[in-house]
Amino acid sequence: MELVERWDALLRGAGAADAAATGAQLLGRWAEPHRRYHDLAHLAAVLDGVDVLADHADDATAVRLAAWYHDAVYACAPDDEEQSARLAEAELSALGLPAARVAEVARLVRLTTTHDPASGDRNGEVLCDADLAVLAGSAADYRRYTDAVRAEYAHVPDEEFRAGRARILISLLAMPALFRTPAGRDRWEADARANVSAELTELTGRQEA
Repeated sequence: MELVERWDALLRGAGAADAAATGAQLLGRWAEPHRRYHDLAHLAAVLDGVDVLADHADDATAVRLAAWYHDAVYACAPDDEEQSARLAEAELSALGLPAARVAEVARLVRLTTTHDPASGDRNGEVLCDADLAVLAGSAADYRRYTDAVRAEYAHVPDEEFRAGRARILISLLAMPALFRTPAGRDRWEADARANVSAELTELTGRQEA
């Protein structure tokens, strides 16, 4: 399995002696049956995005580790990112990774709560851009993405979901740029804004620039 190989190579490069069991448990988390969007395909897509943008990062290894953990805990709860960060801290420390790198991974995981890295946070820019790249898909791919997100929140009444989703989209469109890396903006900004604006219009009938 490609993801197993990617995990093993990443952890060997990071200095972990034997990370196979941890990787298997982590992949099990990403394969939980309640996931419809935040699943193994999403993990692979974010890792691919990090690969595209890796030259921009100060520590591409930390960013890749953060990609592995950024939705490792996914219960559709407000503290999912915090719990994912704590899992990264515990597991990567147990694998013997340096404390500074573990702290950076956990910081990056927490950053995906807002997708709003500070100026000059090159690692954060890469991770957030890779995580948001799904917004720039084709019309068909974007529809599959939004349908999958809705399926994950099937327990939420439609009116409540639409209102919450609209708030997220409005906050995204209010950002000066959805993507912070030069390559991310060049590749994804225009298409992502068009997709997000179209979804918001569908949800609310509201036109956004």
